[in-house]
Amino acid sequence: MPVVLHIKNMVCDRCKMVVRQELDLLQLPYKNVDLGQVELTTEPGKEQLEVLREHLQKQGFELLDDKKTKTVERIKTEIVSLIHGKDAEEFNLKLSAMLEEKIGVDYHYLSSLFSSVEGITIEKYAILQRIEKVKELLMYDEKSLSEIAYEMGYSSVQHLSQQFKKVTGLTPSHFKNLKENKRKPLDKITD
Repeated sequence: MPVVLHIKNMVCDRCKMVVRQELDLLQLPYKNVDLGQVELTTEPGKEQLEVLREHLQKQGFELLDDKKTKTVERIKTEIVSLIHGKDAEEFNLKLSAMLEEKIGVDYHYLSSLFSSVEGITIEKYAILQRIEKVKELLMYDEKSLSEIAYEMGYSSVQHLSQQFKKVTGLTPSHFKNLKENKRKPLDKITD
C-alpha cells in the first residue's frame, strides 16, 4: 500500500535528486518524488523511517509528522513552484484562489495557519520569494528590467522597483551593480 511522506526544505530539482539518492541508498522503493513529498510504494517500518529521518536531516531536510506543519510546507512548496517554476503564467491568478485550488482548503484557514507557524503572512512570503527570483534574473543579466517585471507578473517596472527596494533596501540597478552575491537559499526565505 503506497504511503506519502512530507519533507520540509525540498524546494528545487536538485533537492528531489538528493532525496531520490537517499531513498535508493536505504533501499526504500518509491513511486514518485516531488517537491515537498515522496510517495513510497510500501509502508516503511519504524526503524527504516528513523534512519530515513536521520539521513534527510544530514542533507538539510526534515521529515514532517504534524498535519499543520505539512500544510504549511505544502503552501511554501506551491508558492516556490509558482514563482521559481517554469510556468509563471499563473501570476495572473490570485494567490489565494490558486492555493485554495491546489491544497483544497479554505484560504482563510491557510492564511491563519501559515501566519501562526511562520510568523509572516503568505503574501509576505510570496513577495520575498518573488524578490529572490528577481535577484536571480538580475544577476544573469540576460533580460531588461521591464522583461523581468513582465515575467514575474508585476503590473509595471515601477511596482517591481518599489517592492524590490522595500525588501532589499536597494534599487534593482544598484543590486545588479553589486559585486557580491546577495541572494538567499530558497529554504531560508522568511524575513
